[in-house]
Amino acid sequence: MAPSSAMPSKSTKPLLQKATSGIIRKLSDTDFGSDLSVPVNPSKRARVTFNPNVEEKVLMEYTPQGKSLDVVRAEVRRALESHARGDNEAYYGVKAVFSNSSEDGGGVDEVADRRANIKSYVIALTSFTSSLDKSTGDMVDSMLNCEWLGRDEMFVKVYVHFLGSLVTAQGGFMPLVLENLVENFYGIRLSSGRLPGYPDVDRKQMNVRLHAALKYLLRLVPAASGILMRMINRRYPDTEDSKSDHVNYIHTLVKVMEYAPEIKSEILALITDKVVKIDVAMQVRLEDIDDDIAVAVIDAIAMNSAAAVEVNNDDSDSDVDSVTSMEDLHHDAKRVKQVQGNVEKMDAILDILFTLYTDAFSDPSSIEAASTFDMMLSHFANIILPTYRSRHTQFLLFHFAQKADYLVDQFAGTCVQLAFEPSRSAPLRQSAAAYLASFVSRGKHVEGHVVRTVFELIGNNLGHIRVENELTCHGPDLRRYGTFYAMTQALLYIFCFRWRDLLASSDVLDEDDPIAFLSQDLEWTSGIKETFRNVIYSRLNPLKVCSPPIVAEFAKIAHHLRFMYVYPLLETNKRIRLSQFSILGGNGALRNAGNSANGEGLHQLEAHFPFDPYQLPLSKRWVDDDYVQWQSIPGLEEEEEEDDDDSEDEEDEVKVADEDSSTDDYD
Repeated sequence: MAPSSAMPSKSTKPLLQKATSGIIRKLSDTDFGSDLSVPVNPSKRARVTFNPNVEEKVLMEYTPQGKSLDVVRAEVRRALESHARGDNEAYYGVKAVFSNSSEDGGGVDEVADRRANIKSYVIALTSFTSSLDKSTGDMVDSMLNCEWLGRDEMFVKVYVHFLGSLVTAQGGFMPLVLENLVENFYGIRLSSGRLPGYPDVDRKQMNVRLHAALKYLLRLVPAASGILMRMINRRYPDTEDSKSDHVNYIHTLVKVMEYAPEIKSEILALITDKVVKIDVAMQVRLEDIDDDIAVAVIDAIAMNSAAAVEVNNDDSDSDVDSVTSMEDLHHDAKRVKQVQGNVEKMDAILDILFTLYTDAFSDPSSIEAASTFDMMLSHFANIILPTYRSRHTQFLLFHFAQKADYLVDQFAGTCVQLAFEPSRSAPLRQSAAAYLASFVSRGKHVEGHVVRTVFELIGNNLGHIRVENELTCHGPDLRRYGTFYAMTQALLYIFCFRWRDLLASSDVLDEDDPIAFLSQDLEWTSGIKETFRNVIYSRLNPLKVCSPPIVAEFAKIAHHLRFMYVYPLLETNKRIRLSQFSILGGNGALRNAGNSANGEGLHQLEAHFPFDPYQLPLSKRWVDDDYVQWQSIPGLEEEEEEDDDDSEDEEDEVKVADEDSSTDDYD
C-alpha cells in the first residue's frame, strides 16, 4: 500500500463543474412553472399545478378583480415618480400592500382594497424593477418579507417572476433576495400556509415552492450560486441552536445540492465543519459531568431514538426537541439537558450524513464513489484532523473507506502521508498517526496484508528517525521526538488489536482449541520483532513517553504471547523523571527540572485513538458491522487471575530480573 498519490488540497474545491460566471439568462429562457410540483401520473405530461386538488380556475390567465392592471401600473408609476421627488404618500401606500399592518398606508378599507389586488401590484412592480434602487430598499424589503409561500399558485408564479426581474435588473439586490429565501431553511411555519382568503397549503408544498424559486433564480443567474453559498454560511444555525433547526437546515441543503451541484462540495464542507464543532462541544460537556450521568444520558437518548418522531412533522409547528427530563439524575438538570440535547443533535445530523453519502457509494467502483471519497479526504485533512477532540464525525470516513479495498488503501495512505510529512506541525502528524493506528486496528474490513504493510511503513520511518537522533539523544523527550513516540504508540496499539495478522501464518490458531498455540513459540512476520526491539530499547525510550495504559496492555500481551518481555525496562523507567529531559527554549539545551511541580503526565502522550467505540445510539447502526471490538487474548484472563493471587511473587521476579533485558525476547 502506497500513500495516496493525490493529497487533499488545503482549500476545498468543488468536484463538480462550477456555474459559468457573468451570465444572466432571459426570463423566457427559464422554466419556473415546471418545477412547482411533481405530476400526479408520471406517464402523463406534467401540468403546472401545486396540488392535484386545486381547482382548475387557478391555472387560468390572471384577471384582476377590482382595479384593472393598467390602473395599478399607473398608480405604481406615479408613486415611484413622486417618491423620487421627495413626496412619499403614494409610495407608502403601495408599500403598505405588502406589509403586515396598515401603518403608513392610509385607512383600513383602502389598505384592504389594495391587498385584494396584491397580484396586480406585484405584476406592476415587475414592470418597474429597473427603478427599484437603494432609495426604494424599504419597498423591496416589504415585498421580500410578505407571506408568499402560502398564497395561491398564480400569486406565487408572478411573485417569483418579480424576483427574477429584480435580480436581473438590479443585481445588487441578489444577496438580499437569496438571504430572505435561505431564512426559510430552518423550517417553514404552518401558519404561513394558512392565510385568510386563501386555501390552506401544507408545509411540503411550501417547501416545493421555495426550492422552485431558488432553482429558477440560479438558472436565471448561474453566478448567483456563489452568493447563495455565502448566505447559506451566514445563516447556518449556531452550535447551540436546536436539533430541529439543524436537521431542517441540513435537509434543505441536501435538496439544494440536487439543483446546485456546483456548490455541493462547499455545502458538504460547511456541514462537516459545523458538525465537528458540535462534536467538540458535546465532548467538552460530557467530560464536565460524572461518568454515570454521561452513561444515563446516552441510555435515555437510546430510549428516545426508539420512539423518535420526525422533527419536520406537518401536523405540528412545535420545535421542541425530544429531551427527556433528567432532573432525577443530577442536581444540575439544566446542564444535563444541554448535554443530552447536543448528543441527540449530533446523532441526528450524522444519521443524515450517513444516509446522504450511502447513495454515492452504492457502487464503490464508480466514478461518483471515487470523487466523493476524494472530497471526504479533503474534509478530513482540512477540517477533521486539525480539530482536537473530534469524537464521532470521523466515522464517516471509517465507514465509507471500508466499502472497497482501494478506499481502505487510499484512507490509510493519506494518513501515512500526513503523518510523515515534515511540513506539517507535530500535533497534526501525531494526530494522523493516531488515526492511522485506530483505523487499521478497528476496521473490520481492513485486510491482514494492509495491517502488515502499514506496520512496515511505520517501522521503516521509525528506523530513520532513530538513526538520525539516537547519537545525540540524552533521554526521552516528547517535545523533541513527538512524532517518533506517536508512531511507536501506533505500533503498540496495532499490535494489541491485530497481533493475529502479524503472525507468519494463521494456521497455528485453532478455533476449536483457542489456547493450543500457547504451548509453542509463534512465528512472526519477518522484521516485526526486530522493529520492536530496535525501537523500544533505543535511547529515545518510547515506553516511558507513550501512554501508560497502552504500554501496560502491550507488555501484558507481548509477554503472554512469548513475543517480548519488557517488564524489567518498565521497572527501570519508573526511576526516570521525564522533566529532566525537557528542552530549554529552542536551542536543544537540557534543563534539570529537579522537583518540578509538573507531573509526568505532562510529558507523556495521551491515549487518544479517534475510532474508539462509537456511542451515538441512532447512527451507531451504520458502523456496527465495520467495527472490531476488543477481543480478549486466549488464556490471558486465567493468567491474570493467577497473577492477582500471586502478585507479590511477581514483583519479586521483576526486581531480580536481568537488568540487561534488551535481548530477552523469547528468541
